[in-house]
Amino acid sequence: MTCKGICVRYKAQKPVGTGRYASGQRRCQICEIFIKWEGLWCPCCGYRLRTKPRNLKYKAKLRARVEADSIEAKTIAKSQPEIEEEIVIKAKPKAKVAKAPKVAKAPKVAKAPKVAKAPKVAKAPKVAKAPKVAKAPKVAKIKLESIPKTESIAIKA
Repeated sequence: MTCKGICVRYKAQKPVGTGRYASGQRRCQICEIFIKWEGLWCPCCGYRLRTKPRNLKYKAKLRARVEADSIEAKTIAKSQPEIEEEIVIKAKPKAKVAKAPKVAKAPKVAKAPKVAKAPKVAKAPKVAKAPKVAKAPKVAKIKLESIPKTESIAIKA
């Protein structure tokens, strides 16, 4: 996944007075850019977009901003008088259309009987493997050069 340059079309300007995430911007870690995009995935590289800040300080700011906006929306909704209007809709009578006569359904065809399956052949029993024979330990070779040679002395009498 690499940046293909498509994200430049959706590049977002830094908002004045509010945070980027509070204004609906999202950040792509691969493209390293804030974009104005409604989806969860980057349109450029396909990587998941960040919708919330990672820093604890900015998380708290965003939370406070969202709460303030929701309280403000509630007060506006209460202060505006609700206007209800009755809407009368007159429906035109439908023209009667002659119905087509019912056609008899074709009789169902009986299914062919199922063919019996051939019996399964029993598998041959498995042959036990021969036990492994332990290898004989290696015998150390003795060098003949290391044994001192003795000269035989014949004693004449």
